[in-house]
Amino acid sequence: QVQLLESGGGLVQAGGSLRLSCAISQSIFRSYPMAWFRQAPGKERTFVARISRSGVNTAYADSVKGRFTISKDNAENTMYLHMNSLKPEDTAVYYCAAKDGVVVTTESDEYDYWGRGTQVTVSS
Repeated sequence: QVQLLESGGGLVQAGGSLRLSCAISQSIFRSYPMAWFRQAPGKERTFVARISRSGVNTAYADSVKGRFTISKDNAENTMYLHMNSLKPEDTAVYYCAAKDGVVVTTESDEYDYWGRGTQVTVSS
């Protein structure tokens, strides 16, 4: 079994910061390409950031570049999303995702494993 669990969501004022965590569990130690997606009320799920298995290769949606940082700790099987300078438009349910293989992607339908999501609310 592969399971993902997000944590760290909450309510924060505009300009503030949050750190989301995503723990991945499996029966055999393994690293995965991973990503963060988010879904705002009444909107489609959209890409936020992704990271390669090694953690070296990263990419971000234009809307979060310079504000969010994705990272991972393979030894702890945990991925992070450091969110700074938060804006009200960042309000959404944030999901972590992982996929088999090596190639990274920004397409949600390419990911195999998903967490249940954690709510991030940014007040103005």
